[in-house]
Amino acid sequence: MSGAAADRCKVPRAFWQTVERIGVPPPALLRQARLPATLHLNEQGHVTTDQFFALWRALEELKPEPGLGIELVQRTDTAVHPPSSLVAFYAKDYRDGLLRIARFKQLCSPEQPRIAEGKDECVVTIEWPHASEPEPAISTDVTFASLVELGRRGTGQHLSPKRVELVRPRPKSDVYQKYFECPIRFGAARNALILKPADLDRPFPGYNQALLEMLTPALASALGELQARSSIKEQVKVVLKRSLASGRPELSDVARDLGLSERTLQRRITEEGTSFRDLLVEARQELGRQLLSDPSAEIDEVACLLGYQDASSFYRAFRYWEGVTPSRWRELHGNKLH
Repeated sequence: MSGAAADRCKVPRAFWQTVERIGVPPPALLRQARLPATLHLNEQGHVTTDQFFALWRALEELKPEPGLGIELVQRTDTAVHPPSSLVAFYAKDYRDGLLRIARFKQLCSPEQPRIAEGKDECVVTIEWPHASEPEPAISTDVTFASLVELGRRGTGQHLSPKRVELVRPRPKSDVYQKYFECPIRFGAARNALILKPADLDRPFPGYNQALLEMLTPALASALGELQARSSIKEQVKVVLKRSLASGRPELSDVARDLGLSERTLQRRITEEGTSFRDLLVEARQELGRQLLSDPSAEIDEVACLLGYQDASSFYRAFRYWEGVTPSRWRELHGNKLH
């Protein structure tokens, strides 16, 4: 595992160009998102995951059209993609392109595409390790449509996924069916793009080995530098959040997951002025708030997902952290969760 990237999202120039093309001036979008008015003028500027999500929500509010994310992807010229995405279009085949996207995505944001290839289907899901709330629907649409467009433009064939699973309710529009041309499950337990394994082997006629040999080492070097600068605290917390439900993870478990020795991990944690115990508490606090922000999640279920053997232990810990019970916290933060 490569660890978690820092909470820094680049908003590419292509984003601002495309939203302007659909009739949304960048200053108006930034004003709606309550972000700095000149952010679109700074190509080196970064936003946090929460600010990035705020941009997407603002776009949904200004242009409440089903399938807007799909339109954005279709209207974006491949040539303006950042190198970390552009490299995928010169891959050997669809599988190679997807893996390159997953590998180099962290150069632009902490978004983590997870690709699980099985005998009958290939499941693509997206993780946002620093997110404090669910990913906006339009952001999910952009990611899934981008991966489908990679397959279609890369192979030169009109590929369709095996199915798409979306957490949101079914819309009145059939725009998703028309674009993906496959079964779509709305109200699903997760957002997932399921591809046909046979499509992964389809070659890309534009395969450019010489260009890849030039770009890949540069991107790999940049990724290595980024990961070296990434806080070990954040990397540890990401692993802990993923492991809490199966019990209380030990330092040795996390070290193994991060590809480090226990001694090295302990030293790096100490160098950042914290302890493994403190990071475990922080991970539980952050994940607890995130899980409680979903009103459909039962408190007993949240306690279990945080690794507590019973709800009363979770109640005591949560009251110690927040000064109120989980139920009262939900009441106090209800307006902020919707």
